[in-house]
Amino acid sequence: MPAKFKPKHPLTDNVPAAIPVFQLYGETEQWPTPDLLHCESIAERSRLHNWQIKPHQHHGLFQLLFLREGSAEIELDGADQMLEAGSILLIPQLCIHGFRFAQDARGHVVMVAYPLLHKLVQQAAGGWLALTSPVIHRLGRSASEDYLRASFAALDQEYKSSAPGRQLLLENLLAVILLLLGRQASDQTSQNVMPLTQERRGNQHYNKFAQLLEQHFTAHQSLDWYASQLDISPPHLNLLCRQVVGKTALSLVHERLILEAKRNLVYSSMSIALVADRLGFVDPAYFTRFFKREVGVSPLHFRRSAGT
Repeated sequence: MPAKFKPKHPLTDNVPAAIPVFQLYGETEQWPTPDLLHCESIAERSRLHNWQIKPHQHHGLFQLLFLREGSAEIELDGADQMLEAGSILLIPQLCIHGFRFAQDARGHVVMVAYPLLHKLVQQAAGGWLALTSPVIHRLGRSASEDYLRASFAALDQEYKSSAPGRQLLLENLLAVILLLLGRQASDQTSQNVMPLTQERRGNQHYNKFAQLLEQHFTAHQSLDWYASQLDISPPHLNLLCRQVVGKTALSLVHERLILEAKRNLVYSSMSIALVADRLGFVDPAYFTRFFKREVGVSPLHFRRSAGT
């Protein structure tokens, strides 16, 4: 049966009018590293905040929360319910969410940047990129569900390691989790689909813009082009981005280019000229100026400071 949501709960009584938008779990700045995945235990952060995470939302991040033991009160876009042990909560970007965990709550929180989610979904299929409302999966005791539990544990263990091939193994473990959840979604009815309000329609436009950006950022398409794909005007696109994440559409395009540049500089041996070419810059010197303007240091300095 679909989980039922109830009216406002004390968890949100004192929530400020401006819901914070985080780009990293609990942070408001850009990601300090080019990693596209973050994993930690539920207790790791919640214990620091008296087991309560106030309502907030994420820009560019997809969250998986696996509650292995204990319970939690969760708030999702203004509606509340209890989360039971053995549940996996999937939260797309821009969904407002908060938690009050029982002190015996144990499990894992995985944050995935949409560029990585896009890559894995392209390989393993699934509708996670288009998801605009939270989904809860309640696990039973089948072999595939035991495999899911083991995969979360393995992901957590590998995230804390520095063994060779760590990044590849992390991505493969995450792909396994998403694929198994996708299979379950095809025959489960426990999806929490929220009513489509005016605000959520705006979020849907933003989500489509984010998908277009992921597919075309190296083509350096104009904002007019992105707006035309959404059947809205460029000023409307800018207003939408400012309302949803507090940034202009152009700044989001620049952020995506910089993120990819950082990853290429850290995780590959490509020359700076080749990195520039891969990102659609005809002139390597212009790429260097662009990178320094956005990051504060040159690509070469950034690469050296990362130890590569």
